[in-house]
Amino acid sequence: MSEKISIKELLKGVEVEWKPLGNITNVLRGRRLTRNQLSDNEKFPVYHGGLEPLGNYGESNRPANTTMVINVGASAGTVGYSSVDFWSSDGCFCIEHDTLLNNKFLYYFLIGEQNFLRSRVRKAGIPTLDAFVVEKIEIPIPYPNNLDKSLYVQSEIVRILDNFTELTAELTAELTAELTAELTARKKQYSYYLDKLFSFENTQIEFKALAELGELVRGNGLPKKDFTETGIPAIHYGQIYTYYGTSTTDTKSFVSVETAKKLRKVNKGDVIITNTSENLEDVGKALSYLGELEAVTGGHATIFKPSNQILGKYFTYYTQTSMFFSQKMKYAKGAKVIDVSATDLAKFQIPIPYPKDQDKSLQEQQRIVDILDKFDILTNSISDGLPKEIKLREQQYEYYRDLLLNFSKDK
Repeated sequence: MSEKISIKELLKGVEVEWKPLGNITNVLRGRRLTRNQLSDNEKFPVYHGGLEPLGNYGESNRPANTTMVINVGASAGTVGYSSVDFWSSDGCFCIEHDTLLNNKFLYYFLIGEQNFLRSRVRKAGIPTLDAFVVEKIEIPIPYPNNLDKSLYVQSEIVRILDNFTELTAELTAELTAELTAELTARKKQYSYYLDKLFSFENTQIEFKALAELGELVRGNGLPKKDFTETGIPAIHYGQIYTYYGTSTTDTKSFVSVETAKKLRKVNKGDVIITNTSENLEDVGKALSYLGELEAVTGGHATIFKPSNQILGKYFTYYTQTSMFFSQKMKYAKGAKVIDVSATDLAKFQIPIPYPKDQDKSLQEQQRIVDILDKFDILTNSISDGLPKEIKLREQQYEYYRDLLLNFSKDK
């Protein structure tokens, strides 16, 4: 039967019998290998507590086109599929091939049961999923009294979902390429206007050392092990170049009240500057803190507390300019780990517009901030939009997958 049929035609009038997976086939447990038995030079991937192979081994204990369910660790309850022969350890259940089931059909069906499987993982100690949970899952067998017809329906569902999976991947790749190109263009535009605004054509300016414009406080302490789920807002220097943008009102991390007592305080309007990184781009990266609650920060960071001569966010934007970068090149020390000390940061020259008229100066600084805020929003809309679009693609795929596998138990 080679004729292509639609989803509605495929599901129309299908006779289905639901059977516990354990009544149809066997849920097999693998055999553990030690890490010194694995080698990248061997042929067969080894799966244990996740869908990324631990390594390779010279033998296989499971054939290609096998559905697996991870049964230990953080990924317990996750469903996978291997199109090649592989080795299954004891951290990975495998479903034995059976004449009643198309293996890929089984995989697609169990993908829809992942939330249920994960909800049945025992969390005490090492997360563990019991084999009987998998065995009790009821699997729909279309046309149970006609094996050829049953396998045909299963294979057609697989064909449609495979095609949809491939199409989704292609669309996601195209979308990623388009949005990445747009993001690159916007970043170039942003950098151009950023430098242009701080060039101050036809505007009276005076360069002042950062130490003249506010107080610089060097941070101390705050290893990641001190983080808590709730408590006092805390900003780790590494998060400034991996998580935050130009400004934030909320923090990703927190510390206890006792830990906070030992750390430097960050107030609304303050700027946190990184002193250390593995590259020159991230050294001196600044974050404006606009939160109402007092926060804390730790080592490898300096807090700049602006005076009434400068807006914190104005300074933060200036740290993104090529002019500021050239000063980093002058003061940076180190090779593998690059550092710009708080003492050297104090020497950085900052342009202050209309230095003889404080009100006019702050108005001009705010005008620059407002313009760059708009550019920042435009750039971030692309960065934020990409994962959202990909998520929509995934949700669309899941909808059609569930539609194809949603056989009524009343039939």
